[in-house]
Amino acid sequence: MDNEIYVLRTTANREDQVVDFLTSNIEKKGLEVYSIVKAHGMRGYIFLEVKDKAAAEESYVGIPYAKGLLPRAVPYEEVEPMVEQIKVVINIHRGDIVEIISGPFKRENAKIVRVDETKEEVVVELLETAIPIPLTLKLDAVKVIRRETEDESTGGANDFE
Repeated sequence: MDNEIYVLRTTANREDQVVDFLTSNIEKKGLEVYSIVKAHGMRGYIFLEVKDKAAAEESYVGIPYAKGLLPRAVPYEEVEPMVEQIKVVINIHRGDIVEIISGPFKRENAKIVRVDETKEEVVVELLETAIPIPLTLKLDAVKVIRRETEDESTGGANDFE
């Protein structure tokens, strides 16, 4: 691979804005920047795949929240674990009973009302409240304690014969 990967330091939590500004700047100037990657969970850094260091340096000139490049190119092997897409298998379903394991409702039990796989979120209703209040939580904030699955062993329609 002839391309190089450089790391651009940014203001934390401004990575999305920097990516937007970079994209516009690169297109305007016709720079040889092949990809821009904001690694999930890595705040304050953006990876640039470029032809050479000059293209990387020119790409962020005048861009707010861009602080500068790290001094050397990074080998792809070091970046690979951070940028390779990992398919997460979501094993939570509507009707499952979960325990909330983080946040203000920690140790409360709840029932899954909806699962949003794209956002990696679930909507739950607390079990021990008089009025069901829907809460939206990240998948990693809940742990399944009981499955509410269809009972397939009875055969369904044959139960009433």
